[in-house]
Amino acid sequence: MYYSWLDRWDERRAQRGEEGKETTSFILDAERAFPDANKVASLEEFCGLAEQAAVDPAFFAEPRGSDQGFQRHDGWLQFPSGIATDIEENNVVWAKITESGASDQAMVVFHHWNASARNRQLAKYLSRRGITVVEMAMPYHFERRRPQSAYADYMLSSNLGRTIQSVRQAVLDGRKLIRWLKSEGYQEISVLGMSLGSWVAGIVAAHDPAVSKASLFLTAGSLADMVWTGRATRSIRDSFEPEIELSDLRRAWCPLNMENYAHLLARRSLALHIVLAKRDKVVLPELSERFTKRLEDADARPNLLKLNCGHYSLAMPPYILLAGLSLKGFMSVR
Repeated sequence: MYYSWLDRWDERRAQRGEEGKETTSFILDAERAFPDANKVASLEEFCGLAEQAAVDPAFFAEPRGSDQGFQRHDGWLQFPSGIATDIEENNVVWAKITESGASDQAMVVFHHWNASARNRQLAKYLSRRGITVVEMAMPYHFERRRPQSAYADYMLSSNLGRTIQSVRQAVLDGRKLIRWLKSEGYQEISVLGMSLGSWVAGIVAAHDPAVSKASLFLTAGSLADMVWTGRATRSIRDSFEPEIELSDLRRAWCPLNMENYAHLLARRSLALHIVLAKRDKVVLPELSERFTKRLEDADARPNLLKLNCGHYSLAMPPYILLAGLSLKGFMSVR
């Protein structure tokens, strides 16, 4: 009976999250995804460029001049994004810093899609344990929000190119922030990502050797599969279905599939921590299982916690307490 109630609670929370979401036009927009692309007219051409990007280490490489333009004031950090978009607000990155004191540990936190507030409790929890927490606004969220937008539709949508650009922008911004933290004297850099933020955190960790620990909450490998099957992205699937199939979307978004970077996530200098929800309807458990299997096949040994709750009810006790204790234990190992 309890779990039936929990499932209903998650469903009601999911319904609230659907407010304002609309089906939109399917668009390739390859020039946004691949800066050097010529005019791309077909999905097949787009997928060819995507497959090249997925094996190109330069695609998520740190941008030039990444140490420029940082301004810090009253616990906030601002700096120019590594990618310029047509939304002015989105081109300035904001991050909230919660100091820990004299520790040389810092964690960059990437929030979930359509987050309405930063996680002050998490920041306090970790800062009291000697970890400086830096909560970075992902593209089109918080201070980077597109004017008049009801939700962060430009971060994740049926525009194939803009979605790749947005995730890539978040990754490059994260790497730029990490370089700044290193210049400020932080020796041990960790990343934590939640749901969509876990894709950003995971790709950052895969490509940036400065990251020594990565904690991924409510994650999987294939972003395409998550969007196609997930409870929170039905409007995007509705936009896709008349135009493309899941197999097409997998190819188009292969640079955003963490399974393609399992060998990078398995490097010896990186410790992995993964928290999953067994009753998740947003990131389906079978997708998460496939991702963790790919990591294990690459000789990664993630610290894995599976909780018998849903995507949204992870934030409720006792699940959030168990997740917090697991994260604390993971972060305390040096």
